[in-house]
Amino acid sequence: MPYLGLLIMLLSIFCLIDVITADDSGIRHLPKIVWLLLVIVLPLAGSLAWLLVGRPENGGIWGGSGASRTASAYPEYDARPGRAVAQSQESDEEFLRRCRARAEEQRRIAREQRTSE
Repeated sequence: MPYLGLLIMLLSIFCLIDVITADDSGIRHLPKIVWLLLVIVLPLAGSLAWLLVGRPENGGIWGGSGASRTASAYPEYDARPGRAVAQSQESDEEFLRRCRARAEEQRRIAREQRTSE
């Protein structure tokens, strides 16, 4: 029984580090700062709650996003909180093609304006 306090302290330190290093997008149910406060204020209950319901799924030993890595052709547009996900790969590729064409057109217009001045 004398080691119970030490075990609780080690568990809470592990969970503190885990909460801090976890990616915000993978954390479940509560914001990261609330999980951090729970683990600090209620070391045993907060740590157990973090491990059971808050920790990112498939987050590895030190947090991580919990999101599965996809082999997308455009990783900068992978799903993130607050972003819409394309309904189909073709529509996503068409949207990105139009974005690139528009950006290229804007660059061309800017170059022409610089040369005419």
